[in-house]
Amino acid sequence: MARRRATKRKAEQKVGKQSAEELPKGEKEASSRAKREKASAAAKSNEEPEILEDKRNMEDLWQAAFPVGTEWDQMDAVYEIKWDFTNLENAFESGGVLHGKRVYIFGCTEPQMVFIKGEGKIICIPAVVAVVSPFPPSDKIGVKSVQRENEEIIPMKEMKMAWVPYIPLEDRLSQVERFKSHQIFTLSCTQRRAALKHLKIDRIKKYDYCLPYFYNPLKEDEEEQNTVVQIMYPTEPPVVCDFDWDMDDLEEFADEKIKDEVLLESEKEEFKKFIKEKVKESKKAQREAKEARKKAVEEMDEKTKEAYTNMQFFKFYPVQKTGTPDISSVKSPFINRYYGKAHEVL
Repeated sequence: MARRRATKRKAEQKVGKQSAEELPKGEKEASSRAKREKASAAAKSNEEPEILEDKRNMEDLWQAAFPVGTEWDQMDAVYEIKWDFTNLENAFESGGVLHGKRVYIFGCTEPQMVFIKGEGKIICIPAVVAVVSPFPPSDKIGVKSVQRENEEIIPMKEMKMAWVPYIPLEDRLSQVERFKSHQIFTLSCTQRRAALKHLKIDRIKKYDYCLPYFYNPLKEDEEEQNTVVQIMYPTEPPVVCDFDWDMDDLEEFADEKIKDEVLLESEKEEFKKFIKEKVKESKKAQREAKEARKKAVEEMDEKTKEAYTNMQFFKFYPVQKTGTPDISSVKSPFINRYYGKAHEVL
């Protein structure tokens, strides 16, 4: 009797084994996957529940503002550190400096030496500039570097940049059409990084030298008073220098370049002629700029004048917290050569 029961169990085991082997491939995979999922679920049930922090309503505002002038290969490094811009978010709350105001925001980065875990390292520190204004501060971008002889002031759209409305997180599921009066705009760039490989090097580098442009016709531009011209005399190698027509004597200036062996004696007269032409061009440009500014002010209505008078610039740096470097010693009110200094640094 016992022998018959043992024989029966072996037969059942053999049939069960054959049945599993004879299952179609898809069913076998599904069976295996189900077992893995069951084991995984059992393991998770013994783990501590994962706690996810709720995202703040304007947590990504600083990231929505394109960091103008940052080299493309440095972009990822900017976001490797979990920077905290809760000071920018709080500025829009009741009692904050931006509460209830129309604001235009752009980003920038400032390479600085800071200490991370006791080690000195140069990193691109992000900063955000908020412009309080009833209208866009500018629709242009300035392009200038020491490598570029001439400064360019071009429309933002040429660099695929534009002011776009920023919609806080809690409102993103609503219809955009409902927002009749946007109060926050960020400078956005639609240039895709994946497409950079198809662009010429000059075009790519042009982004590195971009600066948000601003011009207040009520204030005399520093360039209108500038007596210094940048010289790049076309010889081999080129003579690069600054000439101040108020302070420098042209004859002595040329002799000094010959003495420094950057200019040949035979090139002296042509060099002087070249500088005179550059000074003439600069004076003409200043004269035209003054006339244009004067005309713009004369044609400006009182509401626009009031807007330019009351326009304010606020510069935000990341808040110090655990895991981020101490940047307190490198904060600066300077924005760029067009905007000058911020009214307040936060």
